[in-house]
Amino acid sequence: MENKIKTLVVGCGGMSHAWIKVAQDESDLIVVGLVDIKKEAAEQIAQQYSIDNSAVFTDLDQALKKTKPHLVFDCTVPEAHYQVTMKALDAGCHVMGEKPLADTMEHAREMVQKARDSGKLYAVMQNRRFLPTAPAMAKFVNSGVIGDIKTANVDFYLGPHFKGFRARMRHPLLHDMAIHTFDQARQFTRSEPLSVYCKAFNPKGSWYDGKASAMCIFEMSKNIIFNYRGSWCAEGYNTPWAGSWRIIGTEGTAIWEEDRPCAQVVDSRGEEHFHKIRDVESQADPLEVTGHEACILDFLRCLREGGTPETVCWDNIKSLAMVFGAIESDAAGKPKRIA
Repeated sequence: MENKIKTLVVGCGGMSHAWIKVAQDESDLIVVGLVDIKKEAAEQIAQQYSIDNSAVFTDLDQALKKTKPHLVFDCTVPEAHYQVTMKALDAGCHVMGEKPLADTMEHAREMVQKARDSGKLYAVMQNRRFLPTAPAMAKFVNSGVIGDIKTANVDFYLGPHFKGFRARMRHPLLHDMAIHTFDQARQFTRSEPLSVYCKAFNPKGSWYDGKASAMCIFEMSKNIIFNYRGSWCAEGYNTPWAGSWRIIGTEGTAIWEEDRPCAQVVDSRGEEHFHKIRDVESQADPLEVTGHEACILDFLRCLREGGTPETVCWDNIKSLAMVFGAIESDAAGKPKRIA
């Protein structure tokens, strides 16, 4: 126990399984407590993963005081991230939490500052960055193969019939899911958001209370335009969860749908209306460890050896700013600068 990273898991809903499985696979981690406002949810997780039932709590303060963890996994709903993270950092814990970083930009800035002041690591789960060929796509489009990136386009069309908090959110698509796609736009283009114009709406037949569809145009650094078209109530011809991507450069176009990245680029220029094109495919190997596991392991590596996690809070807040910038633009009916 003395040499292990004592880990407290807060939030025992469906998402917690992925986190606990990783924790139990790591020889130097031990889950010392489970916290959930619904005691039966924590007890069920404790039974399933053979965790001592005495480690079950409904009060975070009590759990922090009794277990004295080094690390907190925050698997709670978005509205709880601020309270959980601030209390964990105050208790001297490192934190890794589910996306999105926070429920407001004000809370996000406070959380990031608290992490900086405490000297503790705080990172956010962005598992789409660790899809098997996502890093290969980022490397591919920034290798010069398509020239300088001009435009990035993504379509995201799915029809999940969620219950619970997502069904009641004002912006279920933008606030809960688009963070993945916006973050991946930053990953792929290696640029930062400057402004956004967004139109969000709830189309006919939607089973959500809030706006489940959105169209966004982002102005990014490096003179890149990023276009997002998305819906969470689209039946049929669904895109992958990471979207259907087309990134256009000065010398060609790359496409990606979670498979091996490929491109068509200018082979030779002539006097015809269209230049001669050739096919190019990325030669990078897919990741062997992916998704939640890879993101958590990246964080744990930095915790053990030093370094900065790829999804560290002070970088991830830029992706969150894209979310709230889009929501504010929709409310104002005009473009919004992103600070």
